[in-house]
Amino acid sequence: MSLISVLLVAIGGAIGSVCRYLVGIGAGRLLGPDFPYGTMTVNVVGSFVMGLFIELLALKFDGSEPLRLFVAVGILGGFTTLSSFSLDTIVLFERGAVATAAVYVGGSIILSLAALVAGLHLVRAFA
Repeated sequence: MSLISVLLVAIGGAIGSVCRYLVGIGAGRLLGPDFPYGTMTVNVVGSFVMGLFIELLALKFDGSEPLRLFVAVGILGGFTTLSSFSLDTIVLFERGAVATAAVYVGGSIILSLAALVAGLHLVRAFA
């Protein structure tokens, strides 16, 4: 890990996070606050762009590590972590590790929801 790699991820992450924020604001204004349209939009768009980017990176950009760090880990990781989750799941599936992919998906969703509830209850217990 080099300082350049960390900076590429940090700068990309800042860009992605700001984009996520702006999409959330825009979706809320355009479609209303009754459904998390912004979150759903960044998750779907981010996953689509991750698919496009990873394939282009492999086929056209010779797997450039700095470009992968900046775009996939930085920008798309800051925009939505679901894009990384989606990529990890499909990579496992394409490698033939279907059961591992299923455990990863189920475990990630269930454990993440449980962790959020635990955090809420922990704060509420001491508030």
